[in-house]
This record gives sequence, structure tokens and C-alpha cells, in this order.
Amino acid sequence: MVEYLDQIDEKKSDSGVQVHDAKAFDAEQAYEKPSANIEDITGAEFDDPNLDPNAIGDYEDDSPYPEVRAAVANTDDPTIPVNTWRAWVIGVAWAILIPGLNQFFFFRYPSVTIGPLVAQLLSFPIGRAFALLPDVKILGFRLNPGPFSIKEHVLITIMASVGAGSAYATDVVAVQRVFYNQTWNFGYQWLITMSTQLIGFSIGGIARRFLVSPPSMIWPANLVYCALFNTLHQTEYAGIGHRGGISRERFFSYACLASFLWYFLPGYLFSALSYFSWVCWIAPNNVVVNQLFGVVHGLGGSLLTFDWSQIAYIGSPLATPWWAEANVAAGFFFFFWFLTPVLYYTNTWDSKYMTISSRTSYDHFGKPYNVTRILNPDATLNLQAYKEYSPLFLSTVFALSYGLSFASITATVVHAFLYFRKQIWTQAKRSLSEQPDIHARLMSRYKEVPEWWYGIIFISMFTFAVVSLEVWDTKFPIYAFVVSLLIAFAYSIPIGMIQAITNQQVGLNVITELIIGYWMPGRPLAMMLFKTFGYITMAQALTFASDMKLGHYMKIPPRPMFWAQVVATVIAGTVQLGVQSWMFTNIPGMCEDDQPNGFICPSTQVFGTASIIWGVIGPALQFSKGQVYYALSFFFLIGAVAPVIPYLLTKKYPTSWFKYINLPVIFNGTGLIPPASAINYVPWTIVGFIFQYIIRRRHFAWWAKYNYVLSAALDSGVALSVIFIFFCLQYPKNGTIGENNVLSWWGNTVWTVNADAHGKPLWPLPEKGYFGPDSW
Repeated sequence: MVEYLDQIDEKKSDSGVQVHDAKAFDAEQAYEKPSANIEDITGAEFDDPNLDPNAIGDYEDDSPYPEVRAAVANTDDPTIPVNTWRAWVIGVAWAILIPGLNQFFFFRYPSVTIGPLVAQLLSFPIGRAFALLPDVKILGFRLNPGPFSIKEHVLITIMASVGAGSAYATDVVAVQRVFYNQTWNFGYQWLITMSTQLIGFSIGGIARRFLVSPPSMIWPANLVYCALFNTLHQTEYAGIGHRGGISRERFFSYACLASFLWYFLPGYLFSALSYFSWVCWIAPNNVVVNQLFGVVHGLGGSLLTFDWSQIAYIGSPLATPWWAEANVAAGFFFFFWFLTPVLYYTNTWDSKYMTISSRTSYDHFGKPYNVTRILNPDATLNLQAYKEYSPLFLSTVFALSYGLSFASITATVVHAFLYFRKQIWTQAKRSLSEQPDIHARLMSRYKEVPEWWYGIIFISMFTFAVVSLEVWDTKFPIYAFVVSLLIAFAYSIPIGMIQAITNQQVGLNVITELIIGYWMPGRPLAMMLFKTFGYITMAQALTFASDMKLGHYMKIPPRPMFWAQVVATVIAGTVQLGVQSWMFTNIPGMCEDDQPNGFICPSTQVFGTASIIWGVIGPALQFSKGQVYYALSFFFLIGAVAPVIPYLLTKKYPTSWFKYINLPVIFNGTGLIPPASAINYVPWTIVGFIFQYIIRRRHFAWWAKYNYVLSAALDSGVALSVIFIFFCLQYPKNGTIGENNVLSWWGNTVWTVNADAHGKPLWPLPEKGYFGPDSW
């Protein structure tokens, strides 16, 4: 390290002043202090790949992580108003409006989603407008508590974000109605939704000492929100440096406007810029070329897209650390650009009779699997009809994605034991005031949420769940419900630590489907409920922890944060159920393929089909010995063994690049494939390499000042543009605006008229009329 620092020459800053390189200067500051022990600085009891010893900085007065320093202020003013009436009025309004609108469009195709970034942006002028009210008291409350504060803004955004996505349980309710003719009353629907949404909060509360308090748990996605808050409120702090140039506020305005205007090209006027499969345009009927270079059913070898929504589909590449992005890219290149073609072109699993990549399941005639042909009237499996019809087949990419999901589950457990066991034990004994970074010390002045609050949430929601499962005929026993919660409990901290470090979350949806499918075959509703309680409980726990970390960074007292999340979740879930019930009651032909207004319920169809595949057919007929996809079960073993190799190599070579290998991220980083493809992953990797590696290393001052602001601006511009295009150009007249001119020109059709878009297989059916085994 000393030799490295000695080799660093002085160079001129952008303002022309002679200064040391920013990274070297920070390192000198850190290493001049006698107590500059890495564990003392970061609280990390593991070899933290996010920590750059050359950029630790003044760790006593700021975060040791430059990413955090660039986005988060290292000061706090406890007198700033936060828990005000106007914050609650605006927040509750968003908790009603956003979930209601999103639930309405959730069942429509094409659809639009109003995300928390939109609420974050619009809340700023709304809050400023509320600050213009007269400063008088009404019933003891100040009508105007002063200027609209950054802390009020954070609380509002938290309330808007918790209900932005459709509650998972609403899909269970919709599938019951559409697939199984079970229209149970609103009481059941509300109890199921509240219990699945809130029971995870109790886990998140218990896990906060592991996932929120330690400075090494940086939660990269939150840094974009922090940068935007500080930019809108013109907060100045040391972490953004002293680089010249335009202000962050002006930079955000320019970038957001440019993003808003640019998206009209790939999003409406010239969609081929979004699905930029330029190689396929040259040879539209060549199946192999389209499989390798296509972006709809192909492997995406065309590399490029000019659509930020495609690039950021798997998360902003400007927010995820480069080493984590490199792990995701390595997993993608090996499994989907090497292993997938090998499996496909050697006809493994009769793959040549199907397209190489699809999210659809197939029968042995190469057609979408018709699940209705194998069901009894009571929605159970008709085994004889199944044997007379067809086994279920998956495209190579889809099948491999299941194998990677299996591997990620065991890899997460082994990785957490090898790397995090000491960290978990240490944090279990450490209080907030004992955390080594400035943000924890600043937050220690606020009252923590009492443990019994979380206990009440857990007991009440557990009771809600038991009542809903026992009063109605769910065929889901209480002991299975308890097992699903134990799975969520066991995985919340390991998966949460991985997500907090890498910005990648390992999903439990497939493993929960697998367990209940083997355990209780023929019970589709039980399968859906087991998956929901096992997966969403964990996901909600991590959502709660992530929001608490955002509050930790922005110095929001924990108790108002707790109530904001709980109240907004209850309101949002109730609104979503109300909107959904109204739609099914008042919209004719709801969820039918020919519904004239586009309410064909695409997510409900996928969810319902999965309930039949996993809950009716069951994994035993797909992954057991002698079945088509039995080989994928060995990915459990691969996932368990693989993390040991880089761990041992890191022990032997502690300063080598082996410490950056993260097998759960490699296995799970491509978890959105399908429907995602290379058009999402390759440009994401390229942009991440440019900003998170090259610019961060060579132009650190620019990166510290603008990187997270740029990410927020690009996301915000696209979000606003999507809403504008949808409501002004697509939703009116059922999307017929421009259908004979702008929507039908070459730039909007070229990517839809080739073998890639049509999903053509490499081989036609054999002479016997079907592929695969003759008996199953």
C-alpha cells in the first residue's frame, strides 16, 4: 500500500489547483490514523469487496465507502420537521392513488406502472405548495410547520413506495376467481393480503441490527434516492467534493429533460432502437442467426439497445458496484452465451424442436402447453389424461433458469456460513451506538422501535393468516404455513446481506414451489399460498430493511418510519383489493383473451399457469429421476459446493481478485431471464463498466458529484415519459392513435417480422408428429 501511495503523482484538478489525487489523499488520511483497522472502520467481519482501502477517507466523520459519501450527507439537524400533518396527508394520498392506479393497469396489456420515483419528484412541488399556507394553529396543530423539509419528503416517498407494486396476494385472489371459480368474500381477501404483506415487517425489524445498522450494509439502490433527495433540496456535504462545473440541481434538470424527450424515440416513434436486433434485420428468416442475435426469443448477440428502460430493466447499472456487475456478467456469459448454445444445439431435452428462449411451456407438439386438457373438474390432476396428452417441455433458457435458481438457494446458505457467520454473531451483540460509522452515531440519538412493536405485528398477522386458512377451504394446513415462515426466516438475513452488498436479491419463489409441489401435489391453492408466505414474507422483510436503511441515511427517526410503512401498507393493500373487486364486478369479459379494452390479465395468466404446473402436475413429474429435467436437480449440489472454491482461494491468496467472486450473485444475477435477455444484460454491463469502473477510477471527482444524480435523472425522465406516452398516445382510443402511420412504419415493425419475433424452432416436428419420449 505504501509503495502504491508513493507512486501517485500530484496532478491538477479541474479548477487548476494543485492537489493530490482524491483517492490517494483519502487513503493517506485513513492510514495516518493509528486506529485505522479495517474492521474498526467498517464494522465488517468479512473481506468486504465494496471497500477500497485507497478511498476510505476520513472515516471518523464520514462513511468509509465513497459510494455512500457521494450520495449521503454526513450531518443531521434533529430540529428539522419530519412527522408533520402535511407529510401524512401527502403520503396517505400517494398510498391511495398510486396503488389504485397501478392495480387498475396491472390487469391491462399494454400496461404502465407509476413508480416511487414519480412520487418522489411530484411530492417536492406539492410539499412546497403546502408550505405556502398561513402559519396558524388549528386544534393545536400548526397549519404550516415551516419550509417543506427533506425529512418530510423522505417520509412521503416511503409511504408512496410500499404500495407501488401490486400485492402478491392479489394475484392469488385473481387466480382463484379466474382459474378455479373461487370467489371468496372480501374478508378472506383482506386477511390474506394483510398477513402476507405485513408479517415480513416483523422479520425485517428483528433483522435491522444485521441489515441496517452496520456501515458495510450499504444497500446500493438507496443511494440513488439519497442523491435525488439531496439534489432537490440543494443539500451540500463533503462527500460530493469540490469539483467545479454546473450544480447537481442543474445537471439533474438537464439530464432528466433529455431522458424524457429521448424516450419518445425508442418508446413510441422508433421502437427498433429499443429492440435493436440489427443482425436479424439482415437475415430475417435465418433461424440460427435469429436465435443467436435476436432479442425476443434469441440470445441477444446484437449487443446494443438505445432504450434506458431496457438497460435499467434489471436495475440501474449506475447504482450497482462494478465487482457485483462483473459477477452477474460472468454468470450470464457462461450460462447463457456458452452453456445454453451447447445444450440447445446438441438437442438436449429435445430443445431443437422449440425456440431457444421463451417463458412459455410447451407440449410435445411444439405448441403452448394446454393445461386444461389434464385437469379434472375440481382442478386436480387427471393422470390418465396427462399420459395421453404430453409431458411438459421448457425452452433451454427457461429450463436453465430453473437450474440456476436451484443452485442459488444452496449457494446462498453456504456463502452466508463461510463469509458472514462472524458478522452475524458480532452484530447480534452490538448496539446502534457501537456501530463505527458517522450515520449510526447520528441515528443513535433517536428512539429505536421497541421489539414488542414487531412482536405485535407478527402475532396479529399470524392470527390473520390462521383465520383465513382455517375458515375457508384452502387445503393449506397450519403446519405447512409455519414451515413456509421458517423458510422465510432462515433466508432473510443471508439474502438480505447479499442484497445489501451487491444490489442483487436471491428469490425464493422457485424453491417454495418445488417444496410444496413435492410435499402436497394436487393442491394448487395450497401451492400459491405456500409460495406467497415463503417468498413474499422474506421479500417484505427486505423491503422493510431497505426502507429503514434509506431512513438511516436520511436521518429519519425510526418510529415515524415504522408507522409510515405499516399504515401505508394497510391502506395500499386495501385499495388494491377494492379496485380489483370493482374491476371483476364491473368490467365485462375481464381476463378473457379478447377483452376489448385490453384487460386480459397477463400476470394472472402466468401465475395461474404456474399454479397448475407446480401445484397440479407437480415437480415430481418434471424433476424426479427418470423425468425430462432430472439433471437440473444436480444444480442444488453445484450450488452447495461452488462457494467453497473461491473461499479457499481467497484464504490462500487474500489480496487476489478471488475475493470478488460471489457465487450466489453469479447464479441468481440472471434470475430475470426469461423474460429478460441479453438486450438487458449486455448493455447493462457495458454502461456499468464505463461508469462504475472507468469513470470512477479515472474521474473520481466527476463520479462522486454526478453519478447517482445521473442515474436518478435517467430513471425519472423515462418514468415520466412512459406515463405521458401511455395516457396521451396509447390508452386513448385503445391504442389506435397512429396505427396507420407512425406505428406501422419500418422503424416500428422491422424487429417484429423475423424468426426471432415469431419464436421459430430450429427443427420441424419429426415424422411421427411429436418429439420426446413415446411414454411418460
